[in-house]
Amino acid sequence: MNHNRQSNDGNHDDDSALSDFLASLMDYTPTIPDELVEHYLAKSGFQCPDVRLIRLVAVATQKFVAEVANDALQHCKARQAAVVKDKREKQQKDKRLILTMDDLSKSLREYGVNVKQQEYFADSPSTGIDPATRDE
Repeated sequence: MNHNRQSNDGNHDDDSALSDFLASLMDYTPTIPDELVEHYLAKSGFQCPDVRLIRLVAVATQKFVAEVANDALQHCKARQAAVVKDKREKQQKDKRLILTMDDLSKSLREYGVNVKQQEYFADSPSTGIDPATRDE
């Protein structure tokens, strides 16, 4: 019988912690604006007048984007480290990291999002050439 009382007290603690967290969202300004979150929620058919829930979705989205970006950074570092191993005789003067679509695609794939590269088609081999220099 005591076990049930402890279980109920535990649920009460969880409920109060959740209430406190939701209340703290009222004072928090997420990186992703409320209007943007509301737009995409409405676009998916979800209507909610509670700002706390909107901000909870914004915080979850911000966390997801940060994790994807961090994983893409790790892929970028690994790729550039492999290039340095292949070219040991050259000293790499530029230490900038360049995020590529491949890095981002690998990171997103880990989260179940598959990204295909856009296919590019040209009307003819001379497309994009200055008309004055084009042989006709």
